[in-house]
Amino acid sequence: MGKYILKRLGMMVFVVLGISFIIFAFLELTPGDAAEIMAGQNATPEKVAQLREEFGLNKPFFVRYFNYIFGAVQGDFGLSYRSRLPVFVEILEQFPSTLLLATMAMLVATIIGIPIGVISAVKQYSFLDRTSMIFAMLFAAIPSFLLGLVLQLIFAVKLKLLPSMGISHWYSYILPAVTLSTFTLATLIRMTRSTMLEAIRQDYVRTARAKGVAEPNIVMRRLSAQTSAIFWAGLLWLSRFLLCRESVRCWLHPSVLKILPWF
Repeated sequence: MGKYILKRLGMMVFVVLGISFIIFAFLELTPGDAAEIMAGQNATPEKVAQLREEFGLNKPFFVRYFNYIFGAVQGDFGLSYRSRLPVFVEILEQFPSTLLLATMAMLVATIIGIPIGVISAVKQYSFLDRTSMIFAMLFAAIPSFLLGLVLQLIFAVKLKLLPSMGISHWYSYILPAVTLSTFTLATLIRMTRSTMLEAIRQDYVRTARAKGVAEPNIVMRRLSAQTSAIFWAGLLWLSRFLLCRESVRCWLHPSVLKILPWF
């Protein structure tokens, strides 16, 4: 077991290094000069050169990448191109709202997804089962940024029921929480359904039914433990996704944000 954990941790290091290199290369190949964007349209060449020197943009690609890796290992992620503040400080500033949004999105997905998955498994091949699977596939296929724009258009622009931006009130989190919960909701429905179907076919379930145990008791007491791991897996996945989403947005190149508007 210990060797397996060490092996997985070692693989994780290489995966993180590979992802960081791909992102760094992507930013390098992105059109535009970060120094010119930060300096503004009317900046002098001396000002642009000063910014390149300040942020180390005049150094070769691999030198900048290895400097970034060595700094990241020590907790120094560099300076933000946007605010010129340490990226780590930007991450800490966004952490409370990120954590709250992740929790709300996970609650929405869990409260709706797990019961629907359980009912779909118990009522296999029923109208509810087929309908829930259709919506689960639909939610899994729709990109979050597209769904967010559609919900903004309907509930913020047309109906004027919810704000389209800002976090001044608790209901400001409704649209983003619902948007971010859809993919996890679809995943929880399908995972819960498949897990429940597998558990229903176990011998102890047939024994319980033979002894006359009511079906609701079997579902709630004997099978509920089978789905507990799904919640924690989904929570870790969503939290990691949202933390990455908020953190990356703090230091992404401005031209990247233009072509990736869903960040």
